[in-house]
Amino acid sequence: MNDASEHVRTTPAATEGGLQVDMARLRQDVLDLGQIGRDAVLGLNRRAFSEGDRQGRDWFRQRLATAGLELFQDGAANLHGRLDYDGQRPAVVMGSHLDTVPGGGPLDGALGVLVGLEVLRRVKEAGIPLRYPLEVIDFSDEEGRFGGMFGSQALAGQLTPERIQSARDLEGVTLVDAMAAWGLDANEALTARRDPATIHAFLELHIEQGPVLDRRRIGVGIVEAITGLFKWEVRLKGQPNHAGTTPMDMRIDAFQGLAEFGGEVNRILEEHGGPNSRATIGRVELWPGAPNTIPGQATFSLEVRDTDERVLKALSDASRRTLSSIARRRDLMFEFDVLSEITPTRCDPGLLDLIASEAETMGLDYLRLPSGAAHDTQSMSAVARTGMIFVPSIEGRSHSSGEWTNWEDIEAGANLMLRSVLALAARH
Repeated sequence: MNDASEHVRTTPAATEGGLQVDMARLRQDVLDLGQIGRDAVLGLNRRAFSEGDRQGRDWFRQRLATAGLELFQDGAANLHGRLDYDGQRPAVVMGSHLDTVPGGGPLDGALGVLVGLEVLRRVKEAGIPLRYPLEVIDFSDEEGRFGGMFGSQALAGQLTPERIQSARDLEGVTLVDAMAAWGLDANEALTARRDPATIHAFLELHIEQGPVLDRRRIGVGIVEAITGLFKWEVRLKGQPNHAGTTPMDMRIDAFQGLAEFGGEVNRILEEHGGPNSRATIGRVELWPGAPNTIPGQATFSLEVRDTDERVLKALSDASRRTLSSIARRRDLMFEFDVLSEITPTRCDPGLLDLIASEAETMGLDYLRLPSGAAHDTQSMSAVARTGMIFVPSIEGRSHSSGEWTNWEDIEAGANLMLRSVLALAARH
């Protein structure tokens, strides 16, 4: 997409008399949930289908029960909180995820679920008559422990039996086994598919996870497009040998192939990518891993992102050609597995305009921008019109213990979500 994002500055307007979130309660929810799943080594760790994830889900169940909201768990283990749901009218749905990466922060995903919960609570407490039911979803495994975004892809009907059976994490644990340990049948995820006629609209609030809003001192982002990605596990196979007796020109060194490819990444992006292209080698393993042995195999992850599907395809092709060329010249074997593929998505223009209109009414300064991170909204775009709200991340930090957003920005984003949902769902 065009990188020229639209920045709109408005004059603050009075909002007295309008329904607002209970910020003290939302703040406490953020703090309480942020203590669940703490690990002595990794910090906050609610990795999908782990004990920390279980504890976070149990806490969410309790909060729904305390609020008197209906709870439903589908075949993909997504947790749905519902208000005024009758199975007849399409719902205005909000959602995100409670799972984290190991060592993650307290807001990534979780804030969107908590804001959705607070919207349902405030509407219920105020007794506002609804034209459409409200729903908040905690999606399973958004962080991609088992590749992709399992919960929302199940809801969107994007899973197959083969994909479920083959899904595994980087340690080799299968999705089937991880869910079985919870007494769940992974194949039941196929039943989670949602009929598009049951969803009036889908909205997600999320921290930006990047520095743009924070650096520009803008309180709200309205997301126009969400990046797609492909994630590979790449293996370069050479020949392990003695590090002291094998001359440099007689080595078949798998690491040297990896090192050369790492040096080619920027060239690939410059020649085949665009302003929204990103590429990362985030995990490397050398075998046999001894200091005095030439690496016989280099296994590494390659994740590439862009908001344009054609650009993403070009980057995939260029990465494959480059790896093949390096392997051929260095007498290595090259193979890879596709761990996940997510298609870039554009949000619904009508919903974006509605959110922008509500932001202007509230007097909020906002920026239209792309998302460089993948989100459940992407999957949901296959079955619903979607919109997405960003709040700033301090210094752009995320997937770390330093992840945070100022309380006033959280409050503004939550109230913007509340107003947007009421504009869609309330009887006028």
